[in-house]
Amino acid sequence: MTIVPNWQAAEHVAKEISKAWGAKEPGGVILVFDANGDQLSIAAGLENLNTGKAFSDRTVGRFASITKHLFCSLLLKHLNLVGLDDRLGKHLPELSEPVASVTVGQALDMSGGLPDMRECLSLLGLSVYTDTSEEANHDFMARQTRLNFKAGTEVSYSNTGYRLVEIILKRKGILLRDYLRNSLNDELGTNFDAPHVWAEPVTDLCPGYWFDGERWLQSAAGLQISASGSVTTSASSMSKWLRALMASEGKWAGILDQLSAPRDLQNGTRTGYGLGITDTILGDHTLIGHGGSHPGYKAYIMMDRASGTGTVFLSNRDDVDSRGTASQVMAALLDLPMPKLASGRIPEGVYVADEGPFWLEVAGSTATWMDDACSLYEEGANRVSTRSATSELDLEWNGEALVGSIGYVPRRLSPAQPEAVVNSLDGMWRSDEGAVLEIGNGALTIGAGPVRQTVPLLSLGGGRYLLTLVDSLWTKRVCLNILDENRFELALSRARMIEYRRMS
Repeated sequence: MTIVPNWQAAEHVAKEISKAWGAKEPGGVILVFDANGDQLSIAAGLENLNTGKAFSDRTVGRFASITKHLFCSLLLKHLNLVGLDDRLGKHLPELSEPVASVTVGQALDMSGGLPDMRECLSLLGLSVYTDTSEEANHDFMARQTRLNFKAGTEVSYSNTGYRLVEIILKRKGILLRDYLRNSLNDELGTNFDAPHVWAEPVTDLCPGYWFDGERWLQSAAGLQISASGSVTTSASSMSKWLRALMASEGKWAGILDQLSAPRDLQNGTRTGYGLGITDTILGDHTLIGHGGSHPGYKAYIMMDRASGTGTVFLSNRDDVDSRGTASQVMAALLDLPMPKLASGRIPEGVYVADEGPFWLEVAGSTATWMDDACSLYEEGANRVSTRSATSELDLEWNGEALVGSIGYVPRRLSPAQPEAVVNSLDGMWRSDEGAVLEIGNGALTIGAGPVRQTVPLLSLGGGRYLLTLVDSLWTKRVCLNILDENRFELALSRARMIEYRRMS
């Protein structure tokens, strides 16, 4: 079946979406292309609130996790040095088990169970603004002796695998920044860069913004930026790169095939996440791409190989739906149906697994799995799913429990049965990394001085409690799971292995 792109329909949808970006607010751009070049560019809002400069397809922004497929394209050119089946420990002997036995491929396809660095820092009470270096981050990860789950058994998003593989290539003299400058920019006339820290100057980089309820504030982050999300460029440059990938000629021949090739779990389950490329299914049609999110920035790329078309979305405001924007534009362009949001299919409320820190909240058409929120879509008579390869969820209500899969793992979740907060938790608790918590009167206290906060513990039953930590534009709901009378773990979706022990 030949698909004839409907540029007028795509333009209409793009303009409707961009109406929400006020003329004096941060903005964004939606660019749509085919093999012949950029065919549509809709921009609104400002790229800089200080100068009043308008956003455009030439605006340079942070593409965040869209970096991942670029980094993997670099790795694919050096498989003679680093193989996808190599153990991380083969190249990084300082890693502890079981981290050392995760393969390079598992580290990149989100099946490695590697705890996410940013989430770990949150569980230790460190702010998004806290500066950390590559060396200190790596030393921290080398000390870890727990994974989120056994490698190859689940898919759960984490940036850490890209951090580790980047260090492997760096030790072999292969740098992402050199690759972007010497291969992409020189050949394609693009302006890609990959700064190592947030504060590093980048030519023409626009600020990112978030709204605190009263005013727009400029964003920042202290975590050292890695190949999991360091790339900066413009929408027009990203489009040039994607067109070269889809043309699959010369030095780029076959690269997109390898990036988007299906990956399997140990039990043979096929996932929708490849090497920095993920699937989006609209109707019976599969598109490929990836999203990106940094404080104050949102981005998405989505491609249809059958028609040679695609879209690039970039924004410097934190409140936009990047995946939804790209999906709506591509659906209009290719006359594909958007999935129907599911509301009321399953009872609202909080659900828990029989054991472990696993919880799910259903509210309207949104499911939040261990603090990872995704939209729910209708699937048949009684089922719902997220239609997301990185946040896979496919469940139905059987009258007593939710049954199905999350992260490609079979799950059964029952309504939470709250209990009173046990006073046996009262006291001081310390992690091996030096973080200290205090629990008393049904609440947990974390931090020091002006950033000290005390938050209530909300019981989920079975020795599990939810607590909400606020860090600037980020709010994290964390599960405290009691392991024994002197030990508990704090868990988020991307980091489930930070333990605290009672202080004597």
